[in-house]
Amino acid sequence: MSDPERGQVKPPLPLGLGSATVRVSLIFLGVAFVSLLLGDIEITTSDPWGEMLRFAGGFLTPSLDSIDTLATALLRTVGFAFVGVALGSIAGYLLMLFFDKALVRAFCAFIRAIHELFWALIFLQFFGLHPLTGVLAIAIPYAGVFAKVYAEINDETDPLPGLVLPPIRSRFIQALFLKLPQAFAHVKSYTAYRLECGFRSSAILGFVGLPTLGFYLESAFVQGHYSEVAAMLMIFYLIIATMRWWLRPRLLPLYVLASPFFLGEGLPIVWSNVGRFFTEDIVPAPLKNGVSWSSPSELWEWFSPIAQEQIVPGLWNTVILTQIALVATAILTLIAFVLVSKHFGGAKRRSVGHLFLVVGRSTPEYILAYMLLQLWGPSMLPAVVALALHNGCIIGHLIGRQSNELVLRPGTGTGTDLYFFELLPRLYRPFLAFLFYRWEIIMRETAILGVLGIYTLGFYIDSAIENIRFDVALLLILVTAMLNIAIDMLSRKLRAGLRLTTMPTPDVP
Repeated sequence: MSDPERGQVKPPLPLGLGSATVRVSLIFLGVAFVSLLLGDIEITTSDPWGEMLRFAGGFLTPSLDSIDTLATALLRTVGFAFVGVALGSIAGYLLMLFFDKALVRAFCAFIRAIHELFWALIFLQFFGLHPLTGVLAIAIPYAGVFAKVYAEINDETDPLPGLVLPPIRSRFIQALFLKLPQAFAHVKSYTAYRLECGFRSSAILGFVGLPTLGFYLESAFVQGHYSEVAAMLMIFYLIIATMRWWLRPRLLPLYVLASPFFLGEGLPIVWSNVGRFFTEDIVPAPLKNGVSWSSPSELWEWFSPIAQEQIVPGLWNTVILTQIALVATAILTLIAFVLVSKHFGGAKRRSVGHLFLVVGRSTPEYILAYMLLQLWGPSMLPAVVALALHNGCIIGHLIGRQSNELVLRPGTGTGTDLYFFELLPRLYRPFLAFLFYRWEIIMRETAILGVLGIYTLGFYIDSAIENIRFDVALLLILVTAMLNIAIDMLSRKLRAGLRLTTMPTPDVP
């Protein structure tokens, strides 16, 4: 179909995609719409817009009055990130060597399915406010993530060197001398990305009492010191935005070696508490009272009310919130990538767009949801906005960068014609692939946002820990992990079934 006035050629449909891709997209859209009707989406505070104006005013007058406190918080935030990510990457690389084993893959899937904040809540019960709590809370789930991604990178290397050289039995030697030199650029790039994620993870650990940025951010926000909040966030954004300049490979060993000295000492570990936690605290209550595993009826009496009152409503709200946030992320992504695409506007507009996306993806969902909850009141709305903004900016940045690599066909229009008939058909499949990649991550974050008071699984986990019912808390954490693993499996099945890749379509027929 042609436009005789402008001499431009358009495909007959705005999306040159397979029917299966369109059908899956419509199903997700429909599920999100039904979830929106069932969800708790409202603003409950008496003066939300006035409070938001005061909050915005804080960003116009950032305060550095407590510079010493801020410097300490930032150093500890960076310190926990470096140590946690370093340990996680080493453990992940070792696990990668045996990733072909089903048991290792299952173990890695399990540990990465549990959010860093849940790991921190577990370690707090026996390590207390010790640096080991924060370091392990980051290192353990990151080890599972690193193992998976390193294995995927390792599988994509050229097998030829291993075929022409004498047989090497050691997996470690093969990976170190045959695979790593080929994959080093990808390994380095991904590890740097995970370090950026580590900064965000480290920051939110402050919300459970560790002395990182989140601890001081929460304190300043509760007191209405929005200028201090603004200063903390701005410097945090600056640290992430300038990583390419200060994170030099030759300085990395120095950073890693120096970081433990900035973690603080914390309270001493009482090792008897560690033993009691694993041998008594997390044991289901009936077993502690003499009931054996051979008495399923009494165990069911313990489990049944937990399932009805906590697991079912927690799962329901977690899934509903996730699906709303997933589609909201998709909508924001399809708008956001235009901000950094060279096909729409000049360099100045792209610079502003890039700044917006950097701020959006650098702000941890947990911190953003916390702030919005204080401004709008407890409901799913703050969580949806926080999840959509963070993940939409991440995917929008990736899709925008891919759009800049596309060569437009002759006769391509401008404005909406360029968007709907040229770019979107070629970018939609990688956009969908990235969205499904983030699905399981959005689910993890949705669960943990319950700690803030939203009735997802995290709410019931936090309540169980507060009531010193660690057996119930562990059961709920296991349910959360199983849900995340199920979503990850479904996501991989959809990507494989639709043959989605993260590379743009070279042409649209």
